[in-house]
Amino acid sequence: MTASVNAPDLSSRPYNLSAERQMTASPEVLFKAWTRQFDRWFAAPGTVFMEGEVNTVFFFETHHEAQRYPHYGRFLRLEQDRLVELTWVTGAGGTKGAETVVRVELEPHGEGTKLRLTHSGFPDEESRDGHAQAWPMVLEQLDKVMAAE
Repeated sequence: MTASVNAPDLSSRPYNLSAERQMTASPEVLFKAWTRQFDRWFAAPGTVFMEGEVNTVFFFETHHEAQRYPHYGRFLRLEQDRLVELTWVTGAGGTKGAETVVRVELEPHGEGTKLRLTHSGFPDEESRDGHAQAWPMVLEQLDKVMAAE
């Protein structure tokens, strides 16, 4: 099933990044991780409010060095086991309150999945560059945790 909603206007925020990784897990497992299991690989346990359906909102927190980092968003597009597109809003040190868009494409490749993540609409280079450093580590953690599925 493919459904979509209006995406935010990113035309005044042209800072984007892409990251790719060959993942061990299948597209099915990774799709579920991005839509229903953030607390298994990214979010602090017990902080996730997420239905994993188009036009629904989500919230979760990450914790690092005794600090909490709230993340908010909404699902824009979902194509079962192929595509997850969602908005991504964090505070200072993140997207600085800007509604950005994360697009995760999943393509079967060998025994696993080629994952391509595109994160668009950053308010400035500093925000983009911080995420450009973080996403490869986040994807590595996703791969480690979900490979056991």
